[in-house]
Amino acid sequence: MINRTLSEIVNMSGGSATNVEPDLRINGFSTDTRTIEPGVLYIPLIGANFDGHYYVKDAIAKGAVASFWQNDHANPPADCNLIFVEDTLQAMQQLANSYRNQLNVKIVGITGSNGKTTTKDLVASVLSTSFNVHKTIGNLNNHFGVPMTLLSLKEDTEVAVLEMGMSDRGEIELLSKLAEPDIAIITMIGDSHMLQLGSRKEIARAKVEIIEGLRLGGTFIYYGDEPLIEEVLEELNAKSRNMNNIRFGVQEDNEYYPQHIQMQESGTSFKVGTLANATLYIPLLGAHNVTNALAAIAVAKALGVSDEKITEGLSSVQMTSMRIEKLQAQSGLTVLNDAYNASPASMKAAITLLHELNGYNRKFIVLGDMLELGPDEEEYHHQIGTLLQPERLAGVFTYGALSHHIAEGARANFADQLVHEFTNKEELIANLRGIVEPNDVVLVKGSRGMKLEQVVQSLL
Repeated sequence: MINRTLSEIVNMSGGSATNVEPDLRINGFSTDTRTIEPGVLYIPLIGANFDGHYYVKDAIAKGAVASFWQNDHANPPADCNLIFVEDTLQAMQQLANSYRNQLNVKIVGITGSNGKTTTKDLVASVLSTSFNVHKTIGNLNNHFGVPMTLLSLKEDTEVAVLEMGMSDRGEIELLSKLAEPDIAIITMIGDSHMLQLGSRKEIARAKVEIIEGLRLGGTFIYYGDEPLIEEVLEELNAKSRNMNNIRFGVQEDNEYYPQHIQMQESGTSFKVGTLANATLYIPLLGAHNVTNALAAIAVAKALGVSDEKITEGLSSVQMTSMRIEKLQAQSGLTVLNDAYNASPASMKAAITLLHELNGYNRKFIVLGDMLELGPDEEEYHHQIGTLLQPERLAGVFTYGALSHHIAEGARANFADQLVHEFTNKEELIANLRGIVEPNDVVLVKGSRGMKLEQVVQSLL
């Protein structure tokens, strides 16, 4: 956590201050008066429905020793240490970038349409075997979250693994220039944010923005099976940049590609030829997670982690919840919770996983709407339905208006009585609970806004 004097904070944030105690030490920061601890800097951010300036006095009363104050706000309190800035968010971002540049830390930045959080967890786990590592907590991956994560770094942090999310052009460039990564990763290019960006090529352009802040001589690790990334790099004349390119993917022309993938009860084993032919194991289900693990391996090798430590880190990874989380109900029913988010690419990966899964009496799938897919959203949903195979699944449940099209696609292959379509979540839960038995497995997946974790909890 940032620990600097008040005068240093003023200089690092580009602010100004009068009548303050310059040698007063700031220990940490807060943007929320509900979590104020003594000694911190309070940062009053402004949003569509809130303005932190209303709570500056409360923050000081609770122990904050100073606060930012945006110049366009009238009536600043006179009885506390204030740092005056043009924009509190930009001041926080500048402070975070300045702090990052004062630390002897390697930054790994991760973006992509799918797999960001899983890859972040895998990278952090592998690197933690050899370094003091900090990773993005939860979903703090935007223009608020990335600077907060940077300001949370301890002085002795050796590697920080930062997730970078976006919804439009320019956002990843901003985050990359804030963090100045030594290593940048693109996990894949999917269909998420098609509504805002209009095409997969434009999504690729938005993701490749991550190299804009990449440090001189840095390493760019990307999904080599995606030709759009190469096309965008060609547009940017990326060969003229001083960076090392490393590709991972299924195809054998990548520097890192998997061999001998085998699904096990609670995880997946595989080999990578460049790791002395060792068998690796991740406690995650699905070939798509093997691909995420390849990115982690590439980072680890770039930072000099031994093959033995890589093997150890992959096998002991602790995952952020709701990413194909295997859960067991008291009844014996197995639930695969993948309710955090959904896109066509991640839907396909989850379906493939369930199709290939063995050892259960029957397999059911619950699918909710995929959001922000633009004008072709109905067709995307219909295509997902056509991928479902009746010889591998005992029933299909859909939830939401758009998921009607998943159900319609499924009915092309399934008997009508095996496809259950709902717009009421309670009715879906009641129907599903009346069908499943102890030795069955149910996969639950949908966009975050559908809140399908409620289905998971009911099943458990």
